[in-house]
Amino acid sequence: MHANNLHKHGYDFTLLTRTLPALQPFVIANTERRPTINFSDPLAVKLLNQALLKHYYNLTYWDIPDGFLCPPIPGRADYICHIADLLNASHIVKNDNQIIGLDIGVGANLVYPIVGSQVYQWDFIGSEINPSSLASAQRIIDSNTKLAGHIRLRPQCNADNIFKGIILPQDTLTFTMCNPPFHASAAQAISGTQRKNRNLGRNKQKRGVTADKQPSTSLNHLNFAGQQNELWCNGGEVAFIRKMINESQLFAKQVRWFTCLVSKKEHLTLLYQQLEKVNANEVKTVNMSQGSKISRFIAWRF
Repeated sequence: MHANNLHKHGYDFTLLTRTLPALQPFVIANTERRPTINFSDPLAVKLLNQALLKHYYNLTYWDIPDGFLCPPIPGRADYICHIADLLNASHIVKNDNQIIGLDIGVGANLVYPIVGSQVYQWDFIGSEINPSSLASAQRIIDSNTKLAGHIRLRPQCNADNIFKGIILPQDTLTFTMCNPPFHASAAQAISGTQRKNRNLGRNKQKRGVTADKQPSTSLNHLNFAGQQNELWCNGGEVAFIRKMINESQLFAKQVRWFTCLVSKKEHLTLLYQQLEKVNANEVKTVNMSQGSKISRFIAWRF
């Protein structure tokens, strides 16, 4: 993980259970007697996130409705840390002008703005098309005084738009970020969830986690993976990011850097071709390592 990621040394369950005692019943041991949790159990994952956000990011309240995406905090923090590197390399530093980021599809969990505001003291705008997600994110803001005044939410009222209707004429933004829906259909989303659950089962066997120590939760619980707008859109990831690239031209003078996660590296060629069509002045691919997993985001500016 990034050197500045607060989670680079893994989960300290002794510390986390002290911070949030409700997590303790969900902590289990593998054959090496190392503490872990059942990552296929939505409640265990939610409690882990609550403990992480309370201890590392000073939140007094964090929760999401059942059936909404419960993201891994370390991976989300890595994206934020690498954006900070991008800004520093571009000589964009915090001074008299506050850094303001736009999180496209902020979700019910609000994690990116939480990490960015608490670690780097950035301000954020979060856009969201799902009213329930928007209400959940606003509840988190309203329940934490440390977030008040640093995060604003804006509803996206047109499903065909990404930046339009969100970036207002008076806005000047330092960067935008997005974790886009990467499936092309509901069927792909279901298949991806089932594959993830199978992988979780195999990983538990490797870690020596036994079935009688696991909280009882169905591994085929689709809601654990997130809502429709969080998981899939027509045309999948490539179509979504292409639309984002095209719309970014309209706001070239208002945004210093546009960024977006790309789940599959084989999509990069198509996206670079689109960026060439819109005459992006500078394009970067930023790779991120989290254990054996390699992820990436693209960044462009005009």
